[in-house]
Amino acid sequence: MEIIGFLLAILVGVSLGLIGSGGSILTVPVLVYIMGVEPVIATAYSLFIVGSTALVGGIQNAFQKKVDFKTVLIFGIPSIAAVYATRLWLVPAIPKEIITIGSFVVTKAIALMLLFAVVMILASISMIRPNKQNTNDDNEVMKYNYPMILLEGTIVGLLTGLVGAGGGFLIIPALVLLAKMPMKLAVGTSLFIIAAKSLIGFIGDLQGNEIINWPILGGFTLASVVGIFVGNYIAKFVSGAKLKTAFGWFVLVMGIYIIIKETIFK
Repeated sequence: MEIIGFLLAILVGVSLGLIGSGGSILTVPVLVYIMGVEPVIATAYSLFIVGSTALVGGIQNAFQKKVDFKTVLIFGIPSIAAVYATRLWLVPAIPKEIITIGSFVVTKAIALMLLFAVVMILASISMIRPNKQNTNDDNEVMKYNYPMILLEGTIVGLLTGLVGAGGGFLIIPALVLLAKMPMKLAVGTSLFIIAAKSLIGFIGDLQGNEIINWPILGGFTLASVVGIFVGNYIAKFVSGAKLKTAFGWFVLVMGIYIIIKETIFK
């Protein structure tokens, strides 16, 4: 099963390389259902895996001058603060048993998986729904809506901290709409933001009492990094829009599956 998990880890990187998001949507389910990692730990592992993979992709885009570092700071600072605080204080404070509904006990692990499933479904809708053609000119001067960018960064950071999702499906539209950023520049910039907040969020976990299985984490991360190179290569020949739609349907099915598994068949 670990071998299957490592093969699927390549898809995490491929997703980030192709569409700049979606990596964490695969990471947590693979860790939990294929590799048997406990859900709360899986969200921590996801931060390191997606953060490391996104950093490699971000560096690639930086060399191609597809990263706006001013935006990385504006969006990244509140996002990093939120994810770090969430992993260090909020997640450990959540009780192991949250609520009892009849004979069904909603535990911390179940609640996080259900929240993750909701995030998956929302992400799938944004991937499946046709995007309006981005008319932002590559040479157009970007205009920053600072309050909205700061608010969006904080919300994405909180979400990242809770479920281990990088949030690229939220970051990219925010950059395009709020900063009038060209799509290609938004993807590269998003990868750096994802890398910074995910890796710093993982540091919050290291300061807790969680025991990290470094061989599994390292192997999964390495496979994912290989995947982002594959994704960047495939992107030269395949329509990213079509792949994004297909991936969106897959994510939708996975989200529904998690909800059913964690409630009806638990």
